[in-house]
Amino acid sequence: MTTEIDVRGNQVLAAVPPSELNRLAEHLEPVTLKVGDVLYEAGGNVSHVYFPLTAVLSLLTDLGGRQLVEVATVGDEGMAGLSVFLGAGPPTERASVQIAGAALRISAEQFRNDVVVLDGGLQTAIQRYVQAVFTMMARNSACNRAHNIRQRCARWLLMTADRVHSDSFDLTQEFLAQMLGVRRASVSEVATALAADGCIRYSRGTIDVTDHERLRGHACSCYAVIREAFSVAYQGLG
Repeated sequence: MTTEIDVRGNQVLAAVPPSELNRLAEHLEPVTLKVGDVLYEAGGNVSHVYFPLTAVLSLLTDLGGRQLVEVATVGDEGMAGLSVFLGAGPPTERASVQIAGAALRISAEQFRNDVVVLDGGLQTAIQRYVQAVFTMMARNSACNRAHNIRQRCARWLLMTADRVHSDSFDLTQEFLAQMLGVRRASVSEVATALAADGCIRYSRGTIDVTDHERLRGHACSCYAVIREAFSVAYQGLG
């Protein structure tokens, strides 16, 4: 693959020893993902495993009646296509692109036959990632029941800024409402309140986080717990 792409821009890959990573890199294809791209459907075929670099992905559950709710988010700290790694059946969720950007992908067949069989650094890194994902999904479930929309929205915005490594990113209120599983009017009210408090600026589908500390003050404790889970996931690897 070209040297223009930094494979270690993804934390799972960065945790893999150089010798193993060099072999894996031969099969990684750089791709640019657009907002709304569907990488795989629930119950469908997973053709590729994705390692985001600057893109952010959403794993969505269909509750029926055209209602999709986000159950997990994947950024540069992780990967999409865990069912391939686990050797499980078809995925139970849809994976779509939440924030446009770059990613690396490898065919599921190549990953399954040539990579997963290795008992090496990639296996360990993904196992660590799976544990952190369990923490995120458990907190997401509890958060949706126990915390108000403003707290959840602030947490979501902070986590997205962390993943894209930027204070500015494109995001419509309609999309954020879908991610939080609430009405668009509720998101509009929260965004207005956060902007009035000096936490964010919102204009023409672009969010600017203007004061991280103030925004953290509105977020629930789940933000710190999830961030810590991923920050320690790959310690001692690589």
